[in-house]
Amino acid sequence: MWEDLKYLTGFGNEFASEDPRCPASLPVGQNSPQVCPYGLYAEQLSGSAFTAPRETNRRSWLYRIRPSVLHRPFERIDSNHLTVDFSAHPPNPNQMRWKPFDIPTDGQVDFVQGLRTLCGAGQPATRNGLAVHIYTCNVAMENKSMQNSDGDFLIVPQQGTLRIKTEFGRLVVAPNEICVIQQGIRFSIDVEGPSRGYILEVYDTHFQLPNLGPIGANGLANPRDFKSPSAWFEDLDVEHTVINKYGGRLFQAVQQHSPFDVVAWHGNYVPYKYNLADFMVINSVEFDHCDPSIFTVLTCPSVRPGVAIADFVIFPPRWSVTEHTFRPPYYHRNCMSEFMGLILGKYEAKEEGFMPGGATLHSMMTPHGPDAACFEAASKAELKPGRVADGTQSFMFESSLMLAVTQWAEETCCKLEKDYYECWQPLKKHFRIAEP
Repeated sequence: MWEDLKYLTGFGNEFASEDPRCPASLPVGQNSPQVCPYGLYAEQLSGSAFTAPRETNRRSWLYRIRPSVLHRPFERIDSNHLTVDFSAHPPNPNQMRWKPFDIPTDGQVDFVQGLRTLCGAGQPATRNGLAVHIYTCNVAMENKSMQNSDGDFLIVPQQGTLRIKTEFGRLVVAPNEICVIQQGIRFSIDVEGPSRGYILEVYDTHFQLPNLGPIGANGLANPRDFKSPSAWFEDLDVEHTVINKYGGRLFQAVQQHSPFDVVAWHGNYVPYKYNLADFMVINSVEFDHCDPSIFTVLTCPSVRPGVAIADFVIFPPRWSVTEHTFRPPYYHRNCMSEFMGLILGKYEAKEEGFMPGGATLHSMMTPHGPDAACFEAASKAELKPGRVADGTQSFMFESSLMLAVTQWAEETCCKLEKDYYECWQPLKKHFRIAEP
């Protein structure tokens, strides 16, 4: 079932796809005929306002066995540790680092049950802001699906491959790959075993590729490397629960059929995945650092030019060849908030303490940079061409908004390192005035 999946390639393309079991299931020349082929229902899924400019207009037409309106009323359920109330816990400007978050070993926990909010800003009700979540789970969502009415999910698996059913088809997403499931799209996640990962949720617009400016037409994440599912359906008459994340809370509705009954579809509002190994790295080849914006995979822009609600940035394996340069990341205070996670390996600026499945948060204008051991070693290193970050993949969710941590992140999870600040305490004064 999951072997040899066929994907549609390209970013933001106008796609058209039919399940090969039902050829000619897409209407020809119109979206909503009086009678659809095979007796299907036509349903539009809008990801933007009808009148949005063409370059940002997102919608798809789905041709399905039953319309998605066929369900019982939504009822509120326990939201566990999901929240959009980012004023409920006092703000904390300190540098923060979390040890790897626990994967459940007792009992069965699926993707929805294992969601926890770490930090965020803004509100989905006003369509402005973002949230950062962690997921930990060990079983599939059986006869259960989820839709996020609040925004888009960018999912970063750290441990365990995800097998994802969506209304558009199926995706297999392994560690060192990412996927984006946009607002309103229903999905269900199966796992092969204990699994953990990170989620960046944006409430505003959708993710897009960053502008390349003087880089030119090619580079960074190339559009051809993004993959979307091809149409696939299941016709199951079974009690199925749809979980709706709405206003930061969870609701559920029961229906008597699978929601993954879309036989054909066309449009440009469709989930996708991307392999981080396909990123074309650009770096300085003479001296000094380019800013880490050159490692941006996807961005969710704000209304201010050049300022993002959220950027998804990676620090991939690459060559370092600069001369007369302190090569690790520089010391920094930033008007942006920086949340980092580690998928595998060791992060170049802090090889001890920052572990796969853990995280750091360096808040707006909070100083950060290499620890003392990294500084001393890099200051004395022979500057010859060398590889950096081989066997490693770290990433950053960067935002122009001030991120507030939740009580679960700061207290309940018991993973926050209270002594994180100590990694900088051994930094020495090297200042000296030369003798006249």
